[in-house]
Amino acid sequence: MSAGFDQQDFRRALGQFATGVTVVTTRAKDGRPVGLTVNSFSSLSLEPPLVLWSLARNAHCREDFTHASHFGVNVLAANQHHLSQQFAQTIPDKFAGVDCTDGTAGVPLLKGAVAHFLCRNVKQYDGGDHVIFIGEVEDYKRFAGEPLVFCAGRYCVVARHPELPD
Repeated sequence: MSAGFDQQDFRRALGQFATGVTVVTTRAKDGRPVGLTVNSFSSLSLEPPLVLWSLARNAHCREDFTHASHFGVNVLAANQHHLSQQFAQTIPDKFAGVDCTDGTAGVPLLKGAVAHFLCRNVKQYDGGDHVIFIGEVEDYKRFAGEPLVFCAGRYCVVARHPELPD
């Protein structure tokens, strides 16, 4: 990195790109549900159906995700900002009070999300200070509702562009 590179300003510039907000979940070897807020989720391929997301190398749950056979991506609804905040914290039980169902391999899927992607954990790649996870989508569901969006350091809601027809 060059001496004049301002990491905080770089982070703010990246924040100008609006993203959806997800909670990625899995089940640890000891049976504990594991999850965290992620906005790095992206589609990768339609054939085969692949998605990706990244996790900080120093995340406490990195080993849980690295060794899990499956993970779930829960696309949060606009009214689920409280779940985004809850799963972004370092607290003993992030799932306290959260309504879930279990998918393949016991992966927790959050009720009320606008979409779920249940993925087989197929590969991880070095991504600098992050690990990039690739998942093959084995099952998915989409539900009615508006997604939660994050941009410029704050939660936002989706609105249709006023100059374009529906």
